[in-house]
Amino acid sequence: MLTGSIVALVTPMRIDGSVDWGALDRLIEWHIDSGTHGIVPMGTTGESATLATDEHLQVIKRTIDVVAGRVPVIAGTGSNATDEALHQTQEAQRLGADACLLVTPYYNRPTQEGLYQHYKKIAAATTVPIVLYNVPPRTGCDMQPETVARLAAIDGIVGIKEACGDAQRVTAIKDRVAEDFFVLSGEDAQTLQMLELGAVGTISVTANVLPSLMAEFCNSFLAGNRARAAQVDEWLQPVHEILFVESSPTPTKWALNDLGRIEAGIRLPLVPLSTQHHDTVRDRIAAAGAHA
Repeated sequence: MLTGSIVALVTPMRIDGSVDWGALDRLIEWHIDSGTHGIVPMGTTGESATLATDEHLQVIKRTIDVVAGRVPVIAGTGSNATDEALHQTQEAQRLGADACLLVTPYYNRPTQEGLYQHYKKIAAATTVPIVLYNVPPRTGCDMQPETVARLAAIDGIVGIKEACGDAQRVTAIKDRVAEDFFVLSGEDAQTLQMLELGAVGTISVTANVLPSLMAEFCNSFLAGNRARAAQVDEWLQPVHEILFVESSPTPTKWALNDLGRIEAGIRLPLVPLSTQHHDTVRDRIAAAGAHA
C-alpha cells in the first residue's frame, strides 16, 4: 500500500524548455533526504501533457534510476488514448516502476462504461500495480464511486488518487471497495479531512516546495497524533492555496526557482508566474517553512 507524502514532482527545465537532468537528480535526493514517502514523475505537475513520449519515458527512467529503490516511484502513464496509456504503462513496468498513476482520459469525456473498459484493458495487459486518478476540473470527466468499485475488483488496480474537490468522496469509495484498496488525496487543501475519512496519504503539489513539512504532517496523522497534524496543516493551508493562484505547476516552478532549486524553464502554453504574485508566493512558503 502507498501511504504518506508522495510528491507530484515537477519536471525541471532550462530556459529553453529542455529537461534539466542534473536538477532532476538533485530534486529527487532532496525529497528522499526530507522524508518524502514516494515520488510521482510525469503526473500533471510534471507537465506530462507537453513532453513527447520519449521524453516522458526518459524522465520516468531517470527517476527510477536515481531513486534506486529507496522510496516507491509511481510513474504517471495516463493518456486520453487507451492504447497510448497502455504503451506507456507497459514501458514504465519494463523500466521498473513500483506502480503507475493513470489519469482518467481527458477532453474526450468517456462514459462510466468507457472508463471501466479503458482501465480494464490496461490492467489485463500489465502486471504493475495501477493507481486510478480522478481530477474532473482538469479532465472534464468524473469517475463515480460505483465505477471505482467495479475497477477495484480487477486484479492489479490497487488504489485511487481522488481530486474531485469533495472530500466526502473518500467515504463513498471506501464504502464500496475492499479494505486493501487505498485512497490518496489529490487536493492538498483537503488532505486532512480526507485522511480523517479513510485516505492513507496524499500525492502532493505542496511537497515540491515544503517536503519535510508535508512528510511531518502525514507522519503525525498516520502515527495517531491528529493534533500535531492539524497544527502543521494550518501552517500549510496558505501555501496550498497560493500554489494554485495560476495554472499548476506555474507557481510551484517559480517558487522552486526562487529557492534556487531549479531554473525558470516551463513549456508553452504555460508561462512564468505573473510578477504580481511573486511576493505572496515567496512570503507564504517562507512563513510555513519557518516551522519545518
